[in-house]
Amino acid sequence: MQEIADEAGVAKPTVYNHLTDKGTLFREALLTAADVVSAETLAAVDTLRDVGDDPRQAFLDSAYRLLQVCASERGRSLHRLAYAQAEDFADLALQVQQRTSVRLREALADRLARLALAGRLRACDPDTAAEQYLALLTGPLEARSRMGARKIPPTELRTVAEAATDTFLRAYLKDPEKAAP
Repeated sequence: MQEIADEAGVAKPTVYNHLTDKGTLFREALLTAADVVSAETLAAVDTLRDVGDDPRQAFLDSAYRLLQVCASERGRSLHRLAYAQAEDFADLALQVQQRTSVRLREALADRLARLALAGRLRACDPDTAAEQYLALLTGPLEARSRMGARKIPPTELRTVAEAATDTFLRAYLKDPEKAAP
């Protein structure tokens, strides 16, 4: 707590007045990290607002950016801490999930719904499509990183992004011939 007070330029009692105890500090730190990770993942998905003439490239770029965020030190640390403390802070784990993966899935579903309405994707349930695309991305990420314990090189992230994107677009792209090179 003293380090935090020193960094903030305030007295230690001031920190305790705002955070009351170490549990509250942990909670606030984790939620702040979740908000930062969430903003980064939402920015990656927002690039799908306009897929232009090359939907595969747009999805690939978005997927790669998303994987970079999830595989970053902050993303991996948040993931590990939320799971490690789930038993002691069950409500906190749910809040982190709501602020990160649930928000991300909802934003992706919105983008996919708009692309389907514009005739770029096949008619689909956008929530299911978003869930499936995220599973295609995060499943291999979890396996390759050994559940966040191993840092994944950019070339592997690109490989995961390409495989997930190509599989997803073969299923959902209106013209699947444009799904893969």
